[in-house]
Amino acid sequence: MNLHIRLATPSDVPRMLCLRDMALDIMIQSGNPHQWSEGYPAEATLQQDITLGQSYLVVQDEEVVGMFALADGPDPTYTKIYEGEWLDDSKPYKVLHRIASTPDSHGVFAAIIAFSMQQSSNLRIDTHRDNRIMQHLILKHGFAYCGIIYLLNGDERLAYQQI
Repeated sequence: MNLHIRLATPSDVPRMLCLRDMALDIMIQSGNPHQWSEGYPAEATLQQDITLGQSYLVVQDEEVVGMFALADGPDPTYTKIYEGEWLDDSKPYKVLHRIASTPDSHGVFAAIIAFSMQQSSNLRIDTHRDNRIMQHLILKHGFAYCGIIYLLNGDERLAYQQI
């Protein structure tokens, strides 16, 4: 399997919106209908990630099969953590957000983590309590559950860190 990662460009947005819609379908089918409400992430959010240079695509045989944002911390939603604590709250970290892939692609999450660990040895990620698929992948790839964080809109997320 030949996966590589590249920065997203504005011309990639239509494909990114398709990936978003595929991910939403997977979430709904697997019992997680609330994490990404209709239209999230919005086109404007994807454009902003591109402008900030933190939007990446996973490509297999010239086809975009996945996407993610890898942002520099600190993330304001990670300032307070409840019912737990971060593994290390003193060092700079990067945050993974907006991960999506095609339903039939394999190894995308592993490629994302390998790439991200090359950028920073301190990663954080969060997911919805109902997103069992993502929770499984996160733990499988060496993250430790740290506690609960709340998004700016008040929604709860399970938070993980890998050092």
